[in-house]
Amino acid sequence: MDHFLKSIKGIIVTASMAAAGSALAGTFVYVSNAEDGDIGIYTMRADGALEPGARVPAAKVVMPMTVSPDRRFLYAASRSKPYSVHAYSIDRSTGTLKLLSTSPLAESFPYISLDKTGRFLFGASYAGHLISVNAVGADGRVAAEPLQVIPVGRNAHSIRVDATNKFVFVPNLGTDQIFEFVFDAKSGHLASNTPAVAQMKQMTGPRHFIFSPDNRFVYLLSELVATVTTLSLDPKSGLLTEVGSASALPPDSKLQPGAPRGAVGAPGGPPPRNTDNDIWAADLHLTPGGNFLYASERTSSTLAAFSVDGASGKLTYLGSTPTEKQPRGFAIDPKGKFLVASGEKSETISAYAIDAASGALRLVGKYPTGKGANWVEIVSLD
Repeated sequence: MDHFLKSIKGIIVTASMAAAGSALAGTFVYVSNAEDGDIGIYTMRADGALEPGARVPAAKVVMPMTVSPDRRFLYAASRSKPYSVHAYSIDRSTGTLKLLSTSPLAESFPYISLDKTGRFLFGASYAGHLISVNAVGADGRVAAEPLQVIPVGRNAHSIRVDATNKFVFVPNLGTDQIFEFVFDAKSGHLASNTPAVAQMKQMTGPRHFIFSPDNRFVYLLSELVATVTTLSLDPKSGLLTEVGSASALPPDSKLQPGAPRGAVGAPGGPPPRNTDNDIWAADLHLTPGGNFLYASERTSSTLAAFSVDGASGKLTYLGSTPTEKQPRGFAIDPKGKFLVASGEKSETISAYAIDAASGALRLVGKYPTGKGANWVEIVSLD
């Protein structure tokens, strides 16, 4: 009997070790659940499958998140009053989040990001029509008072700094503009570039954007028409010039151009109208090598795929894949092998394998999530 028990224990231990070895060493997925007010933690395995773990309290309407460049800290902003940012330390072995501090923010921010040093936190406010900069301490805590609060165009929707840490851009959905800033990484100070604004096509609704891996191009997603516009980035002046655009919708799509919507939790606003057929694009991401770009569209609940010409920045639409309902946010793992998508109206998140040759998405699995899942961050600590 003892021999039998030892054999069984040996089998269990061996199986456990094999299971542990099948995980991507320290790759973790974080999903903010706005309605539940928490952040879900998942371990990503070698085949892209997710292992659900703990859910960590944040606050109601927790939405945008960002990770420090050294991957030691995760930040999550709440869009319910009092507007705040929660700083968490990331356990390098387990991916567990530990709350370090909760600091006030100047407004309700649908987007936050960090500079390349991790010393400054940027925020863009859709309802407040402003951006802010807060200092971040070496311990990861965000300063309670902003260094700057700057009015911009109507409905600022994102804010990011380029790879050189010199130039910051802010798309404004309501005025179809991109505000252009010069950033001082020593002081954290933003100053308007000259010209201060890049004007985009009317009623397109610039929303989120990303930089090409070589920092030569910016790819901008327009919420109201679901186009991804390629802009060249001048490395000396930090100014943007439009190169071309491609639609994230299939040719037979019956969706119509949308219109700006009210902010989360904002009182008043225009009377409700039927938006069932409105284009409502949300998020976009590039594979790390820059070969493929993906964009989400919420009304059709799809992920569009593009191939990217690295030399010219040109995008070629490849097709769309059905995904979680109302996919506001998704992310690609640092190795470019997997994509994880959330849906604000879905009780699951989806993990996909990215075909290295074609960019096609293959569903790996669906996993339980909280209510109002809307933002995804993937951190690899191996």
